Amino acid sequence: MRLIRHTETVPSELSGAVIAIGNFDGVHLGHQAVIAQAKDIAWGLGAPMVVVTFEPHPRSYFQPNGAAFRLTSLRTKARLMEALGVDGLVVLHFDRALAAMEASDFVAHILVRDLGAAHVVVGEDFAFGRGRRGDVALLGKMAGDGGFKVSPAVQVRHGGGAVISSNTIRGFLKDARPEAAAKLLGRPWEVDGRVVRGDGRGRELGFPTANVRMDASLAPCPGVYAVRAGIDAGRDTRWFDGAANFGIRPQFEGRESRLEVFLMDFSGDLYGRTLRVSFVAYLRPEAAFDSVAALVQQMERDVLDARARLAPRP
Repeated sequence: MRLIRHTETVPSELSGAVIAIGNFDGVHLGHQAVIAQAKDIAWGLGAPMVVVTFEPHPRSYFQPNGAAFRLTSLRTKARLMEALGVDGLVVLHFDRALAAMEASDFVAHILVRDLGAAHVVVGEDFAFGRGRRGDVALLGKMAGDGGFKVSPAVQVRHGGGAVISSNTIRGFLKDARPEAAAKLLGRPWEVDGRVVRGDGRGRELGFPTANVRMDASLAPCPGVYAVRAGIDAGRDTRWFDGAANFGIRPQFEGRESRLEVFLMDFSGDLYGRTLRVSFVAYLRPEAAFDSVAALVQQMERDVLDARARLAPRP
């Protein structure tokens, strides 16, 4: 898959593509349906299939001081897009100029002039351009003169009948329901980040942990989780079962939330490496104990519980 940062430099082999446009935060089952529809059209035309997305997320641009909310980093999004068979991922830098661009100019300059779109697929509620004035109807009006076709993607609903959305998934993660989030994502929720030095308390307690920088990622419900952790090396990523704590560590009167991951059956130095952390199950809330010894006993139970939750099911 080709990763493209500037539409002026789109390679010729990706020109005339079928294009799916959206933020795709989470790349959940609804997003996957949009991409699958675009792929089917591309296959019928014998054309490449390209995804156009935005970084940073427009919400981050318009609300720079808001709480972190991202479900997927660009690194994770690109990895998922490649796995879905996308030929090219165009990442548009969302800045003042792009925010002020009229919807009609976005179509004429980016979709038609730069990308040479043959067909555009978007969600039914997709909005774009200055003031979010562009929509499926505008795309349809401009399609004839632009030489492309437009297809709105059918919205995907989950068991409760509601449309699958990134906000619903965020709500599940905030409510300590990673299994429910996984059903809408089509996989467990994953964050990635660089391992940084902590205060070394985990090692002193017999459970050395990797402190993972989450940056702009959503803060899930504080507590202890069964996780799978991968030492990022692309296709050669090594995965380990693990137990993780996200929160302020009340036992030690912490103030800032952090993600600490204990990798089972692993020994080695992870400082500076990128760790992928997949949240499989919520085990318990954060808590302060009467003594450090009591905390260690609970951590031992947490590891056993995590092993049981991560064990392959018959």
